[in-house]
Amino acid sequence: QVQLVESGGGLVQPGGSLRLSCAASRRTVSRSCTGWFRQAPGKERDFVAAITGSGDNTIYADSVKGRFTITRDNAKNIVDLQMNNLKPEDTAIYYCAVRSTFGCPASLNAMEYWGTGTLVTVSL
Repeated sequence: QVQLVESGGGLVQPGGSLRLSCAASRRTVSRSCTGWFRQAPGKERDFVAAITGSGDNTIYADSVKGRFTITRDNAKNIVDLQMNNLKPEDTAIYYCAVRSTFGCPASLNAMEYWGTGTLVTVSL
């Protein structure tokens, strides 16, 4: 059974920063396409960012480009999401997800394994 555990969420003021981490329980999965998604209250879950297993390629939602950075450390089985200049509209539960097969699309349906999420609240 693959387990993904997110951490790093919390309360931050607008303009602040947070760093989320996603740890994978299996080494082979940790070297796969990994994405971050978020779900705001009353809204659907949306794509945020993704990174290929090698870490060579990344993709971002337009709403976070220039503010969020996804990185990975395969030696530690961790994928991070650095979030800067946070806005109230970034408030959501953030989930990491993994796709173990070919490709790394920006799509919820393409992901096979999901974490349980970590809450990010951006507010004064």
